[in-house]
Amino acid sequence: MRTTHDDVSVRLYHLSDGPEGGSADTLFYGPLSRALELAATQPEEVQDGLFIATDNDVVAYLDLISD
Repeated sequence: MRTTHDDVSVRLYHLSDGPEGGSADTLFYGPLSRALELAATQPEEVQDGLFIATDNDVVAYLDLISD
């Protein structure tokens, strides 16, 4: 992910593996810091499908926190 800050607006969403190829379910729009807090409270199986999108990038939640 490109350099950003805690207050940048992001979209936190979950990609499901439905029969039609899955769907993106938005969990939160708002500051990155709050999105990370919310993502951390999700069950492990949900965290595996979480993504954070800024206006110019998308990163898997687990990839972001592993750095």
